[in-house]
Parts: sequence; structure tokens; C-alpha cells
Amino acid sequence: MIDAAHRLLATTTLPEGRSERAYELLTAALDLADDLLAQSPAAALGKKGGKATAKRGPDYYRKISAMRKEHKGGRPPSKPKPN
Repeated sequence: MIDAAHRLLATTTLPEGRSERAYELLTAALDLADDLLAQSPAAALGKKGGKATAKRGPDYYRKISAMRKEHKGGRPPSKPKPN
């Protein structure tokens, strides 16, 4: 659809230079769309993979591992309500 509009505006003249500006914007949109199609989504997401892990640090994972080994973790048990 962007390509069709781009080709249409290339041959059309509108008052006040509107077609030229729309043509520029559609050219930019086509370039962005081509760039997005060229990139792999998994590669873009893979760049973010280690950032959250680095923020937590090794102490966090040591604590989680200890909880797993002793079967701790999860939601704490609820306290009994007085009658």
C-alpha cells in the first residue's frame, strides 16, 4: 500500500507543495519498511537478553538456587485467621 501511494504521488502535483512532502514521507516509510524486513526479529531481541541478568547479579541467582534446593520460594503460607 505504501509503495502504491508512493508511485501515485510521484506523478501527481497538488497545490502548496503537498505532494512533494507526502512523497518525501512515503520515501522514508518505504526505506524504514525495507530495513525492518531485512532485520531478523530474533536478532533484535537477542541484543536485550543479558541486560536484565546483568542487573540482578550473581547474588540474586545464588539466592534463587538455594531456595530451589531447599524447596523454598513461591507464595508464603497464609496465616490462620482468628475466630
